[in-house]
Formats: sequence, structure tokens, C-alpha cells
Amino acid sequence: MQTFLHGRDLIGDLDFSKEEVETVLDVAFDLKRKRALNELTPYLRDKVLAMLFFFSSTRTRGSFEAGMAHLGGHAAFIESKTTQIAHGDTPKEIGEIYGRYFDGISIRHCDWGIGNKYLNDVAKYSRVPILNMQCDIYHPFQCLADLMTIMEKKGRDLRRKKMVVSWAYAASYQKPMSVPQSLILQMPRFGMDVVLARPPEFKLMPEIMGMAEEQAKKFGTKFEVVEDMDEAFKDADIIYAKSWGAMVHTPDPEEGAKIIKKYESWITDERKMALAKTDAIYMHPLPADRNIEVTDGVIDGPQSVVYDEAENRMHVQSAVMALTMG
Repeated sequence: MQTFLHGRDLIGDLDFSKEEVETVLDVAFDLKRKRALNELTPYLRDKVLAMLFFFSSTRTRGSFEAGMAHLGGHAAFIESKTTQIAHGDTPKEIGEIYGRYFDGISIRHCDWGIGNKYLNDVAKYSRVPILNMQCDIYHPFQCLADLMTIMEKKGRDLRRKKMVVSWAYAASYQKPMSVPQSLILQMPRFGMDVVLARPPEFKLMPEIMGMAEEQAKKFGTKFEVVEDMDEAFKDADIIYAKSWGAMVHTPDPEEGAKIIKKYESWITDERKMALAKTDAIYMHPLPADRNIEVTDGVIDGPQSVVYDEAENRMHVQSAVMALTMG
């Protein structure tokens, strides 16, 4: 167990070592158990977290606010458009000033080519931990919740489990690619063989792909890329299929929308789930475009673990906050 996490930022998935991630999970499981037993966990009594949003949220805002309250502290919701941040406050000023007001700063900024840089710029000037609630490159807390959920369903020893991270069709908008990028970085460290399935235009960032290959090599796991959803699903233990945008191929949203339209058949339906193992689980960070990205029969079916996954967001976030802000 690696316990010295006080004051640490969590911006990218590899900011914490594998052993440190295991510490986070140990604390998260303990917090979940204590909540089930109605035991109090006031580890951050009188501490205050700034939650700065440049991008809308349902689960992220709710889980951070609830988690901070369970820890005995308070979370302050700050929306960029309704503050002077939209009119000129710089990352340096936010880091310097909010770092003096608050005990931690969490930020969600998903604008392509901007979000991750903003978080790192704030971190340079902040005296308190910076926590990434999602940027254009990483979504570390979602990935930690996913890992916790997989361990609950498949056990702690995940060696040789086949995890499919697949693109899926969604018509709503060009979604960030941070979820699949975090998954391919983190999951090989815990023994899983990861298959990334996506149409040719939906490549992930080359530097992230290189880092994922390094992690797979380091931890002795497989990492492969296929362009066929059916092929990927065969004999899988974990199906994680969601949409992301074609930003690496083209940053133009109109061109991206045209490309997305070509792949309406990339839906997670009952036929595709039947290609996976009979005890395979279906995962999605939500919200899903129902009957476009995934059928109701799958997301509401017995193999779906999406609500456990959503709950675990709160527990892993609380664990990281307790460890870094305490």
C-alpha cells in the first residue's frame, strides 16, 4: 500500500502508480462498506472543494458533491459561464486565488486541444491538489470507478480477462475521447487484455496509443486494435462500448458528424452481446444514446452494470479526495 498521496494532483491516469491506484481502491471499497453500514466517514471535516465546470454534468457534479458531504466537507459548484472566468480570469489567477480559498480544486474542461492544458496551467500555480473531473485527454475518475466495478464483478485477479473498448454510434454530438483513452492506459496495468475496436476515422491520440502499448508491454498483457465490432466482441469478458468524436482525424465538427453517420451499425445490441462470454458484463459511463448507441435490451438487461459503475464514481472520488486533501 502506497499511502503518501497528500497534496498530489490527479490529472492523467498515470499520475498515480499501479500501487497507488490499488491504495485508492482499497479506500474506496472501505468507504462503500461503511456507507452500507451507515458509518460516518468525516475524514475531510471543514475542508472545501472547488468544482469548476466548463462542461455540463450529471453524475460528476452529483457524485463529487455527495462524496464531499459524506467526508464532512463542502463542495462549491462554480460554472465558468456565470463567473468572471468567462470574461478574463486566467488559469494562473484561478490557481493562485482558488488555491488559497479552497483545499482542493476539481475541474471539468473537455474542449479539444484546450482542456488538459488548462488543468495543468492551473496546477502550476495552485498550492492545493488539482483533480481532473474530465478533460479532452483523460477521465481518470471514471476509469477508477470502472476498475472498481470490474473487480466487484470479476474478482481482483483480472489477468487474461478480455476487455473490449469499442466505439459506438451516437448522433448527439462529437463526444470527448477521454474515456477510451483512460481505459486503454489503466486496464493493462491490472492484467487485462484490451481490444480497442473502432472505425478507421476514430483513432485515438497517437501519444496515448504509444503509452498504452508501453503499459501493456510493462505488465505483460495484450493490446490490439481492430476495425470490426463483431470480431472484437467474440469471447469478451467485459464490453465497454461508447461513442467518441473523430477529432484526431478532423477537428471540424460538421465533417466529424458526416463521418459518424457512416457507422450507424456500430450499436451494442443483443446479437453482438451474444458473441461475448455468457457472463460478460456491459459497461457505459452514461448518458447513453438509447437505441442508437446501445439497445434498451442491453443497457437494462442482466449483463449491464451501468448503475453500479455510476455509484462507484462517488466512492473512488471520495477515496482520492480523502487521500489527497486530508
